[in-house]
Amino acid sequence: MERSGQSRLGVASLLISIANIIVTFIVFLVAGIWESSAPGGVDENSVGAAILGLFLFGCIGVNIVSIGLGVAGILQKQRIRICAVIGTSLATATLVITVAILAIGMALES
Repeated sequence: MERSGQSRLGVASLLISIANIIVTFIVFLVAGIWESSAPGGVDENSVGAAILGLFLFGCIGVNIVSIGLGVAGILQKQRIRICAVIGTSLATATLVITVAILAIGMALES
């Protein structure tokens, strides 16, 4: 059985994971700039902080979707799997790093 063409699910996983890396970086960048520029830090009960948190959890959800698409692309036996493997790897790495940063931030705040 010869493989033909890239897995569309794998290509979707790769594109989504690349876009999600960029958006997650921007969210962390905005949060860092906001924290350093506000006197006394960011008010954790503000609407802006809630919106940034929702964006961050949205990025985590998109990462999980990208991992699912990548795994589905890997399981396609008649398609080339390289994009699926790269997309799954990028999404998993982004998810692990994001959760680690959140865990470190929560531990330092206590």
